[in-house]
Amino acid sequence: MHEVTRLHLSRWVATSLAFVITSTPCAAYAAGGKTTGERKEAQQTTATRQDKNLGIQTKVQTTVEGGPKSSKSTKTGTLTPANSNWDPPACWYEPAYSPKQIEAAVKAIRTVKFFGIGDIVGGAFDSYFKEGTPYKNYNLDKQGKGKFWAAAVDEKRKDEPEAQACDKMPFWVDNGKTPDEPLAVSPRILAEYAYGQIPVPDTEITMAPEGETKVNLPTWVWLDKAKFKKISVTATLPGTGLSATTTAEPVSLKLDPGTSDAETYPSSGECPIGDDGRIGKPRAKGTPADTDPPCGVRYLRSSGDASYELRATITWRVTWKSTTEPGGELPPGEFGATQDVVVREIQSVNR
Repeated sequence: MHEVTRLHLSRWVATSLAFVITSTPCAAYAAGGKTTGERKEAQQTTATRQDKNLGIQTKVQTTVEGGPKSSKSTKTGTLTPANSNWDPPACWYEPAYSPKQIEAAVKAIRTVKFFGIGDIVGGAFDSYFKEGTPYKNYNLDKQGKGKFWAAAVDEKRKDEPEAQACDKMPFWVDNGKTPDEPLAVSPRILAEYAYGQIPVPDTEITMAPEGETKVNLPTWVWLDKAKFKKISVTATLPGTGLSATTTAEPVSLKLDPGTSDAETYPSSGECPIGDDGRIGKPRAKGTPADTDPPCGVRYLRSSGDASYELRATITWRVTWKSTTEPGGELPPGEFGATQDVVVREIQSVNR
């Protein structure tokens, strides 16, 4: 198919193509989903218009183990890679359509009579899938021997420019073959996709004193050890034997006081996780106010009528494994939150 034709196809049929594919029985199967502790059951879903191509809603299933229990008060987020030059894939290619499904899709498209769009779009697809450029008769003679692979997009990132990287039309892959395509789904890509699905808990620190502190007096900071533990997400593509598990483990807490007029404990601002799984240590009753904490901050100047934004960021070590590849390390991830801290001058009484 010529590029001009494909561009025109994109402009003319954005709405009608989506409508036709949604209403046709050529649908792909099993939308991506997430569960905690058990795998989501497969369910019928629909194809998608992937930019100027025929795409698919991903069939990848995810299972979460070890994450925070869901409740109305539970806040979670996703990891931001510490390496700013790396991101999980926003799109990839996966097995999508049998020859009969492609044939049914094109026939359904041709039934659209709106301004003749059905014939225009159907003709464009026929030239690609039926008339030998590059496929002949939808590959019907290969039914059951392979599938057309198509672009799938991470739903969370569908509006990002990176989601347009998978711009190939569906291409044929024989059963048991690995396509010569860097973005073809693989254990590594499943592991990277799982990276972006890890539900890490909100970084809500506990402070003493709480909310308001004094100039030159240390504020103790710690985190609940029960919330911060290993979390694993397994991503599986049913029917392919492809699966990968990505695990995030918290390693440290980084404090940013929100002003240069402050000191951190330790001086690096990195509070490691102790042997007991806790980050920092609660200040015991009766502890002198000027005692240095194992994890905390000391402000050197009043915040005046405002407050400082103390940012607490957890760094997570991320690894992956699968049954078919050795796995290894992925870039560390970060997730943080800010809390307002009011800093007052110590009031003295002159006699």
